[in-house]
Amino acid sequence: MTEITSNIAASWRDFYEMCKPRVVMLMILTSLVGMFLAVPGMVPIDILILGNLGIALVAASGAVVNHLIDRKIDIMMKRTHNRPLPQGRVDARQTIVFAIALGVTGMGILLYWVNPISAWLTLASFVGYAFIYTGYLKHATPQNIVIGGLSGAMPPLLGWSAVTGTIEPDALVLVLIIFAWTPPHFWALAIHRKDEYAKSGVPMLPVTHGEFVTKVHIIVYTVVLVIVSVFPYFSGMSGLLYLASALVLGFGFLIWSGLLMFKPKATTAMDTFKYSIVYLTVLFVALVADHYLF
Repeated sequence: MTEITSNIAASWRDFYEMCKPRVVMLMILTSLVGMFLAVPGMVPIDILILGNLGIALVAASGAVVNHLIDRKIDIMMKRTHNRPLPQGRVDARQTIVFAIALGVTGMGILLYWVNPISAWLTLASFVGYAFIYTGYLKHATPQNIVIGGLSGAMPPLLGWSAVTGTIEPDALVLVLIIFAWTPPHFWALAIHRKDEYAKSGVPMLPVTHGEFVTKVHIIVYTVVLVIVSVFPYFSGMSGLLYLASALVLGFGFLIWSGLLMFKPKATTAMDTFKYSIVYLTVLFVALVADHYLF
């Protein structure tokens, strides 16, 4: 099935939607955390603004490329069939020009006003998500989200490197947390959308190995996540406020994973997915609060 041809002119909302603003906002939240944790005091205001602007623009460019590559399968899925490309409100040429404009502008900001390390790391994250994950891994293996999750876990390192111009162990710990969080977060959604993924031909784990195996994977990765989430405390990056937050939030994630395995309802998978977003948001806010308050 191919995308619909439409005579309706594209609006700014269509281009905005292709940037996946909610995903980019969550990435910028974690980038901000990386920036704040990189310094004992306040992040320089120019780096705070321009660094996150550059990262956001390159991330948005990756999201637009994702829309372009996935346009033929998006029309098969209820969650995505109304996107601008499959509905024909935006064509491929417009999408390519838009993605290039966003990416080049973002890279220019990072190279000229921030520093080369943050720029090249951001570019690597873009390539990993837009081309390696979306273009290849997503369709090649049911472990796609595990292998490809590294690019989505990069924003704390991008923020950290924007401030310091370095790659440091504490920044990599933040990357590891998001890397461990991504599989249970996304597989919960994949269970909820299993039939749509099966229809589209994307080999998501619930489609290729069934819901039971996927739920086992979710529990295993959630346990790994809880363990990894306390690393900032034991490395000296954070204190008791963060430790308590990580344990309480992790316990909540384990409860949702257990409910999904042993007492699932029609909404449990989606509720687990929603909790995972709250989990990561509050966990990283707790990191910043602990950093500045104690």
